[in-house]
Amino acid sequence: MTLIEPPGLSSPSQTSAFRIAEMPEAERPRERLLRLGSGALKTDELLAILLRTGTVREDVMTVAQRLLVERGGLRGLAGSDLATLAEMHGLGPAKATTIAAAFELGRRAALESGGVQPLVNQPADIVRLLQPEMELLQQEELRLLILDTKHHLLAALMLYRGTVAASPGRVAEVFREAVRRGASKIALAHNHPSGDPSPSAADIEFTRQLVQAGRLMDVDVIDHVVIGHGPMRWVSLKARGLGFE
Repeated sequence: MTLIEPPGLSSPSQTSAFRIAEMPEAERPRERLLRLGSGALKTDELLAILLRTGTVREDVMTVAQRLLVERGGLRGLAGSDLATLAEMHGLGPAKATTIAAAFELGRRAALESGGVQPLVNQPADIVRLLQPEMELLQQEELRLLILDTKHHLLAALMLYRGTVAASPGRVAEVFREAVRRGASKIALAHNHPSGDPSPSAADIEFTRQLVQAGRLMDVDVIDHVVIGHGPMRWVSLKARGLGFE
């Protein structure tokens, strides 16, 4: 017996991905942006412009809205690593890299501060630069701030993901970048995904090795900050005298 598919229906394999261009012109996010400016668009519309296409079962606006719900909003999406994004339904590697690149451009624009490089004189400056992003991360990351002699920020680098551990290799990696970029001072920060910024024994030992190596190489380690969740959830190891004896 041959089954006849009802008119107007098609199997997923016969359905092409929905595109923004197939939406009514007045509702297309790209056209709305051109006409009204980016500030007039909602977050899901801006995300839909980056995604460009939906899936065989969801139009692109539905995909954008679902991603924001699943990741807990824009901040949650920004804190998702590339592998997590790529595995989400409706994304894949190409769209995941587009989203990651957009967030990274935003972070770099925020750091430039109108062409004047930010000053990093105290732990609160490190937190102000890094916490908005790092408190959202689901994996531990170590960030290195490269500074000039007057404490101006020259570069902010992500050195590695994974638990901070005291080892010659980790310490060498930090100073390899510092020397390559001609740094006279550096600051470090890493996050605790648990939200509790209390330094571990490994954090303290790693800091001690960094400070000792910095003295030998004439590079001043001005601080190492552990970042948790929330405005006041961070710890300066230097302020507590941990590893800076």
